[in-house]
Amino acid sequence: MTIDWASFTPAAALIGGLLIGLSAVIYALGVGRIAGIAGILGGLLQGTTAGDRIRWGFVLGLVIAPWLWMAVAPMPPTATDVGLPLVILAGLLVGIGVRMANGCTSGHGVCGLSRFSLRSLVNVLAFIGAGMLTVFVLRHLLSIGG
Repeated sequence: MTIDWASFTPAAALIGGLLIGLSAVIYALGVGRIAGIAGILGGLLQGTTAGDRIRWGFVLGLVIAPWLWMAVAPMPPTATDVGLPLVILAGLLVGIGVRMANGCTSGHGVCGLSRFSLRSLVNVLAFIGAGMLTVFVLRHLLSIGG
């Protein structure tokens, strides 16, 4: 495996991380809730009305952000080495995991860890471990991707 050092952009990653943290703080201080995408989107899909305007604004911001980025810089290249059925299966498995963990990586990883939540720490370790195991199995045992 070779590393593409041209794609290594620590400044962009730092700025992105700071913006994610800032949005989580603003959401927590302004709404008094955790900025977990699964919970925000789940609340919209369940048809609850409390806080819907803020939820829609948050989701709209996530959808509009790439177009705002493209106004000032090109999007980084993306590539998927697997077919659509595997991508759909992966999405379904992530959704099941989010429900089982009672939250997603943004809720547990960004907001939960910053609050020193033990439950979030356990979930983040499970997310990372499952991701590492999946990459190992796909690349080294099944020779898919990478």
